Amino acid sequence: MIFNLSKQANIGNQFLAELRDIHVQKDRMRFRRNLERVGEILAYELSKRLEHKVIEVETPLGTATANVPADRIVLASILRAGLPLHQGLLNYFDQADNAFISAYRKHHKDGTFEINLEYVSCPDLNDCVLILCDPMLATGASIDITLQELSPFGTPKAIHIVTAIAATAGLNHVRRLHRKAHIWLGAEDEELTAKSYIVPGLGDAGDLSFGPKLQE
Repeated sequence: MIFNLSKQANIGNQFLAELRDIHVQKDRMRFRRNLERVGEILAYELSKRLEHKVIEVETPLGTATANVPADRIVLASILRAGLPLHQGLLNYFDQADNAFISAYRKHHKDGTFEINLEYVSCPDLNDCVLILCDPMLATGASIDITLQELSPFGTPKAIHIVTAIAATAGLNHVRRLHRKAHIWLGAEDEELTAKSYIVPGLGDAGDLSFGPKLQE
């Protein structure tokens, strides 16, 4: 299943527009907050697909029932760009367990790159609902490698992938390799450059959130 936020008329499109806007991007705090807000909206939409259970809560005047999520949730984020989006999800799934993965592009002089993964911190994934977030789904390689790296930690009952902007090619790549995964995205862009950057995209989400980096 694929959920595309931009296909609907909702306030999330305002946040996505600001994320893309080169003038608004100059405000790092607003950029991070907009990623966070997109995460919150997608968390709300995703929550509708979870299994729920009825609980009773005591109020000052009696007892009320509530229909709440029943699954154990693990939120996984690809560092560093995924942190604001992760926070948006965590604002709603505030009792979730958390996993963090460092996956980045190591560039070569010929313009090619490979995905390097150097750090993983993860709880038991058996029978949980795994929600993996990365703000930019370009080629899909980072998502695929991350899911492979997480497999020794257990088998989730469901996998959800959350991203702000996805390229069509990367989206198709992930769907082909992980057919059972549900994908939640803010918007889909059709083009990738020769260096695998999304067009029109929004630029480098990590740099825009936290500042430029020196990288070989």
